[in-house]
Amino acid sequence: MLHLAQVKKNPDSGEMELLLLARQTSPDLWDTIANKVISCTIPRGFGDGVLVLVKLGNDHEIVEVKEAKDWIMGLVKTYLTDGAITPEWVQKEQAKVEQWRQEITAKSLDLTRRQLELETQKEQLQELEEKLNNGQE
Repeated sequence: MLHLAQVKKNPDSGEMELLLLARQTSPDLWDTIANKVISCTIPRGFGDGVLVLVKLGNDHEIVEVKEAKDWIMGLVKTYLTDGAITPEWVQKEQAKVEQWRQEITAKSLDLTRRQLELETQKEQLQELEEKLNNGQE
């Protein structure tokens, strides 16, 4: 999984660590991480305070580390420069939001339908149980 991290020097051991700041959950979505530090061997050239993109394996082993400067500059160019947010870009983002809304609505309707089916089955089982109990008396 891809993470944004800051290289930090541990004041006690002097070893370099990664302070994980955020993790990518989908191509355009990131979640922030609160105070998660991992000790690891960091390639030379990444000094204290440098922001890096790090790909971690399942056991938090480093798969790949690269400087985050180009990635950050891409974000600046895409979202923060004059003219980056155009009416076309806004329309595209609105279309994405609408698609997500429709997907969530469909999932919600499906969950409601399943819940009603389960409630109906529960009532039928209770009625059957009552009939069986009444028949045994």
